[in-house]
Amino acid sequence: MCGLSGEIRFDGGRPDLAAVERMTDRLAARGPDGRGVWSQGAVALGHRRLKIIDLSECGAQPMADSAGRITGVFNGCVYNYRELREELRGLGHRFFSGSDTEVVLKAYQQWGTDCVDHFYGMFAFVIVDQDTGRVVLGRDRLGIKPLYLARSPGRLRFASSLPALLAGGGVDTSLDPVALHQYMSWHATVAAPRTVLSGVRKLPAATVRIVEPDGRERDIRYWQPSYSRAPEHAALDADDWRDTVLDALRTAVRRRMVADVPVGVLLSGGLDSSLIVALLADEGQTDLSTFSVGFESEGGVDGDEFPYSDLVARRFGTDHHQLMVPSDRVSTALDAAVEAMSEPMISHDVVAFHLLSEQVAKEVKVVQSGQGADEVFAGYHWYPDMAAAPRARAHEAYVETYSDRSHGDLTEIVRPHMMPGHDVSARFVREHMARPGAETALDAALRLDTEVMLVDDPVKRVDNMTMDWGLEARVPFLDHELVELAALCPPELKLADGGKGVLKAAGRKVLPAEVVDRPKGYFPVPAIMHMAGPVLDRVTEALTAPEATSRGVFEEAYVAKLLSAPDEHRTRRGANALWQVALLEIWLQTHGIS
Repeated sequence: MCGLSGEIRFDGGRPDLAAVERMTDRLAARGPDGRGVWSQGAVALGHRRLKIIDLSECGAQPMADSAGRITGVFNGCVYNYRELREELRGLGHRFFSGSDTEVVLKAYQQWGTDCVDHFYGMFAFVIVDQDTGRVVLGRDRLGIKPLYLARSPGRLRFASSLPALLAGGGVDTSLDPVALHQYMSWHATVAAPRTVLSGVRKLPAATVRIVEPDGRERDIRYWQPSYSRAPEHAALDADDWRDTVLDALRTAVRRRMVADVPVGVLLSGGLDSSLIVALLADEGQTDLSTFSVGFESEGGVDGDEFPYSDLVARRFGTDHHQLMVPSDRVSTALDAAVEAMSEPMISHDVVAFHLLSEQVAKEVKVVQSGQGADEVFAGYHWYPDMAAAPRARAHEAYVETYSDRSHGDLTEIVRPHMMPGHDVSARFVREHMARPGAETALDAALRLDTEVMLVDDPVKRVDNMTMDWGLEARVPFLDHELVELAALCPPELKLADGGKGVLKAAGRKVLPAEVVDRPKGYFPVPAIMHMAGPVLDRVTEALTAPEATSRGVFEEAYVAKLLSAPDEHRTRRGANALWQVALLEIWLQTHGIS
């Protein structure tokens, strides 16, 4: 797990090494254990290393093959790297390290861009092919590891974080109106390839991009699960599906224990993280470190779920750590969390994850986390509404049940110069759901959530907050084979039992009933939910700052209305409207964008 950066020139010039150095240094938190820069011809690469696999200097990056024909940088983990190394040895390849990075390079030499089909894991990589002059960029199937891009005349820069690209300089930091529309419509999510900045894009998940020496680009989408019923599963009943899902999750959890350092678990006490702990215990894992975070109650909202996490920790004998965060710590931690964001994210647990990661990183370098289960196994409360919709109306039902606001609402909130001429967010949903391969309206919604909303909200949130402390987070519910299986699972089994029915059935085989049958929990941060105390002061400061006034994104009357009643205005999905508006401005100001 690391941070990568670099520049490709197409105009015959040499890369700006000073800019690559600045980008690399901005990624120091993602890789505190090593630093490297490489340049040859039209390409320069930078890397910050977090030592997880092969702790020796043989695993240092940028890494070149022994003949010097392939050089690359890599972020993430290929969980099956040991098996691939043996397969590649059988094909005549020789290895000088025990790292998965070298396996990625050799796999590219053997299979070209098809190498990604052989990888089980989370990854972003950039490979320079000296023989062809091509540069190949790749991202894992679920977009767990990020890769940001900034193109300008004659060059392309890339980095593991958006702030790193800003450190390189020369980025168009104007706001993208389409991205802003998505941000305000989808709970701050902006779909790849866009970001809120016009000059920064991101490589979509499950994509390999081939960049030719003259700057021409070609994308290969290498993975697309089918959300339909497969004939070979027709004979499976509910118990068969339960057992099949449990076996697949067991495999996913086992894969994510591959490391040369200890692996812990972020344990909320909910079904998803508790399942991970239970399955690790079944695998014979002992002395497992688990970690939970809680906040002081405020506005009648409980801020912790410690009774449930304590129950699981006692049941499976883990070395459990609790972190209780006082409310006044939230406001002081807010700016640090925003600084760690590659893109603005409004979910309350972003600050929680940042604070938790700070403490967890003092104990371990790697944790497993339960993110993704709700999107993969239909755990959210709006999925039954989607299931009731006809397939032909799937896009309309999704917009009605998922969107924070309508396009008409936005015309009264966002100033005209920042508004697209039509409902670009609804159009995106309509086009995505019109694609073949999703049998029902619910299938189409789960596909959209898994491919887009999940990637650019909870997955990004976990990566950004953990990696800001040099902590690697692994997400077994996003094992691509498990996601493929869940996509094929009959919708009624996922919707059963109030949502995630097949996963709850699996949980009953290994967990206490009170954990499986508890009410669905969230990760509340009451001080943010209710705009209390110092958090409200920070929000007011940002929205009344000169930068906000000169930027003029939102209608002044709307902002004044929100500030006059901070806890009263909610989006259709229940988010605090003031927080969503303010967070964008706080993020822009924090990153020096005026």
